[in-house]
Amino acid sequence: MADVFQSPAAYVQGRGVVDAIGTHAASLGEQALLLADDTVLEIVEDRVRTSLAEAGLDATAAKFEGEASEAETERLTRIACTHDTDVVVGAGGGKALDTAKAVREGLDGGAMVSMPTVASTDAPTSALSVIYSDRGEFEEYWFYDAHPDLVLVDTEIIAAAPTRFFRSGIADGLATWFEADATFRSEGETIVGGTPTRAGHQLARLCYETLRDHGLSAIDAVERDAVTEAVEAVTEANTLLSGLGFESGGLAAAHSIHNGLTQLDATHEATHGEKVNIGIITQLLLEGRESSVVEDYIAFSRRLGLPVTLADIGIEDPTGRPLDTVAEAACDDAETIHNQPFRVTVPMVRDALKTVDGIADRVR
Repeated sequence: MADVFQSPAAYVQGRGVVDAIGTHAASLGEQALLLADDTVLEIVEDRVRTSLAEAGLDATAAKFEGEASEAETERLTRIACTHDTDVVVGAGGGKALDTAKAVREGLDGGAMVSMPTVASTDAPTSALSVIYSDRGEFEEYWFYDAHPDLVLVDTEIIAAAPTRFFRSGIADGLATWFEADATFRSEGETIVGGTPTRAGHQLARLCYETLRDHGLSAIDAVERDAVTEAVEAVTEANTLLSGLGFESGGLAAAHSIHNGLTQLDATHEATHGEKVNIGIITQLLLEGRESSVVEDYIAFSRRLGLPVTLADIGIEDPTGRPLDTVAEAACDDAETIHNQPFRVTVPMVRDALKTVDGIADRVR
C-alpha cells in the first residue's frame, strides 16, 4: 500500500472573507446553491449572494434541516437539480458541510465550497461525509474522489459563534495527533486509502502543539467575540491542520468510540467534539499510557471546559448494557479503532470506558 496525501484545492481564512467568496469562487461555475440552516442563513445569506452576484454567479438558497442523513441529502439533491446547480456552497457546522459534499456528489459533477461558520470539527476540508440516521445515530462514512474546491473560513463569524462549538473543535483537533500517531505506528490505512504520510503525521503533531499553546487564550477571546492571533491559530488548527492530519495521518480509537457513543440517546445533546474528548481519554487508557499523561490530558480538558466524565456527555449510569452497546459499535469491523497498533476487543473498550470516571474524579 502506498503513502497518500490529499487536500482541498484552496483554503482561505481571515476576518471578513465571506464578503470575498465571489472572488474566490468565480471560476467554479455559474449557478450556486447555498445550503445552510435558518440561523446560518440569517448570518451569511445576503453577504454570500451579493458577493457571488458581483462575480457573475446566480445564487439561490435552500434550508438544511439539521441532520446529515441519507434522506436529507436526497431532498436537497432534488432541489439542487431543480436549479441546475453547478456550485454547492455548504455553510454552517460539520453536518451541514457533510450534507453539502454529499449533494455535490449526487449531482455527478460540479464544484463544492465549504464555508464553516463554527470551528467545531475538521469536516470542512475532507473528502468524506459522516452519515447519521434521522435520529442522530452514526451509520457510516461516505467517501468521495473529490475534496472541496474551496474552503473559506471567516474568523469574525467563527469568533461570534457560541464558544461551546469552538471548544468542541479543539477537542476534535486534539484527537488528530493521538489517532494519527497510532495509525503511523501501526502502518494502518488512512481515510484517503493509503498508509500515513510523514506530512500528515507532522501536521497532526503541529495541530496538537498549536492547540496546547493557544487554546486557552483563544477561548478567552471567543467568549468576548474577539478575533486575536490566538483565535486565528486555533481556527486554522481546528479546521485545516486537523482536516489534513486526520485524512492523511489516520483515525484510530477516539473517533470509533465517538461513533459508539452516538448509539446512546443520552449522548445526543453532546457535540461531536465533546464525545470525541471522551474517546481520547478512552484511547489513552486503551494504550496503557502513563498515569501522568492521562492526568495531564484530563487537567487540560478541564481548563478548556471540555467533558471528562461519561456523566458530562449524558451517561449518568455508566454500567451494564449501555457501555456494551458503545464498545460493540466502536469495535465494528469497519471502524478505525483497528488502526491501533494492537488488537482491540469489545471488553477492552468497555473496561476503559468504565475507568474514565474514576480517573477524572481524582484529577481536579
